[in-house]
Amino acid sequence: MGFGLALLIAHPAFALLLGAVISVVFVPKLPKITKQGGKFLLQGAIVSLGLTMNVQTLWSVSQDYSLLIVGYVFSTLCVGLLLGRFLRTDADQARLLVSGTAICGATAIATLGPVIRARSESVAVCLAIVFLLNAIAILVLPQIGGYFGLSQTQFGVWVALAIHDTSSVVGAAAIYGDEALQVATTVKLVRTLWLIPLILAAGILMNRRETKTRLPGFILLFVLFSIIGSMSNMPVEWLAGIKMLSRMMLVAALFFMGLEITRQALRKVNGRAVWLGVCLWLIVLPTTFWAVKLW
Repeated sequence: MGFGLALLIAHPAFALLLGAVISVVFVPKLPKITKQGGKFLLQGAIVSLGLTMNVQTLWSVSQDYSLLIVGYVFSTLCVGLLLGRFLRTDADQARLLVSGTAICGATAIATLGPVIRARSESVAVCLAIVFLLNAIAILVLPQIGGYFGLSQTQFGVWVALAIHDTSSVVGAAAIYGDEALQVATTVKLVRTLWLIPLILAAGILMNRRETKTRLPGFILLFVLFSIIGSMSNMPVEWLAGIKMLSRMMLVAALFFMGLEITRQALRKVNGRAVWLGVCLWLIVLPTTFWAVKLW
């Protein structure tokens, strides 16, 4: 019933909030396929969005903001690790949170955890912090962007840098507008690619010979579909239908993401890791905002 209501309202922030309320208040027993379903729906939303994008625009946006992305990733890693030492945060939790903030949220945390052999409870705490910050971002950042009059492009770049996870980046941008959504998706996927050198570097530093990394398949599909969309010259009605399908899949994915905000996850959010995650994000938000305004 809740899922149907989320699809009926078709608003990303509402879907996330509704899923979280259902999870925390009613504590439903969910099958494991729910989490995987949310992941595949998000990837499907991004891939289908590629059909509506021009590959030349995709390449142009990537080039225009590549230096900004590089600067963001390296500065966030450096500032975050220094802040973690200052706050005396657990070393594993600091590495996980800083990497998640710099690159791709839960994906970076879940991927890096085994490489640095972080304890399972450390991974769980960091994931819970990121999920909560993502939820706040979807609800608040579109309001801030509107208040300060950010253009569609500016807002898309800002959320692609300032928000941890791809799902929340896409959700916040979708609220702001179609152009913001396209820009945010492109910039965020370029940022996600930095997960590969991060994992390789962590494996070398931690002396993990078994470290493996690969390019996420949905990113390749997104690029492929954007090429197909650019060459196919599809009718306007088809493009409108694809955009609607992509938005519905995004809404569904965010509803499932909300279901992951459980009472157990909330209980784990405490201590120095919270201070690190919140303080680093509060540094990232205004810094990226003014960087985008001045770029």
